[in-house]
Amino acid sequence: MSMFFSILLSGLITDNMVMMRTLGICPFLGVSKKLESGLGMGLAVTFVLVLASVVCYVLYYYVLAPLSLVYLQTIVFILIIAVLVQVLDIVLKKLSPALYASLGVYLALITTNCVVLFTANNVISQGFNILGAFVNAVAVGLGFTLALLLMAGIRERLDRAALPKSVQGLPIALITAGIMALAFMGLKGLFGG
Repeated sequence: MSMFFSILLSGLITDNMVMMRTLGICPFLGVSKKLESGLGMGLAVTFVLVLASVVCYVLYYYVLAPLSLVYLQTIVFILIIAVLVQVLDIVLKKLSPALYASLGVYLALITTNCVVLFTANNVISQGFNILGAFVNAVAVGLGFTLALLLMAGIRERLDRAALPKSVQGLPIALITAGIMALAFMGLKGLFGG
C-alpha cells in the first residue's frame, strides 16, 4: 500500500511531469487560460494516460516481449495513443461540444503530448506491474491536471490585474510557470524525492 501512495505522491507533486520534467508544456501554456478548459484538458489527458499505460503494458508484456519485438515499442505505443485520442475526440464531439470547442487543437495534440508517451515508456522501464501502471498513470494525469488548474487559476487572476503591457500574456505566464516550478522543487525536497 505504501508503494502505491509513493507512486501517487510522486506523480502529483515530487515528480510532476509539467513542473519537474517540463513535459507537456504546449497544452500547459495553451489551455491554462481558463479553469474549465484546464480541467477538461487535464481529465482528457488523464483518461488517455490511464488507457494508454494499461494497453501498452499489456501489449508490451504479452505481445512484444514474447515475440522479441520490443524494438517496435515506441511505434506501437504511439499508434495506441493516437487511436485513443481519436476515440476521445469523437466522444467529446458528441457528448460535450462546448468542451470540445474550448480544447480546440490541443485535443489532437494529446497524441504528441510527450507526457503520455513518457508515462507509457516509464511503466515499462520502472518495471511496474499492471496495478502499479494504473496507479502511476492516474497519478501522472492528476499531477498534470493539478498543474493546469493551478496555472489557470493564477492566469485568470492575472488577466484582471494591472500589469505592464510588456509582461501581459505569454511573458507573465512563463514567469508564473517558473515560480510554480520552483515551488514544486521545494515540495520535492520537503517530501524527500
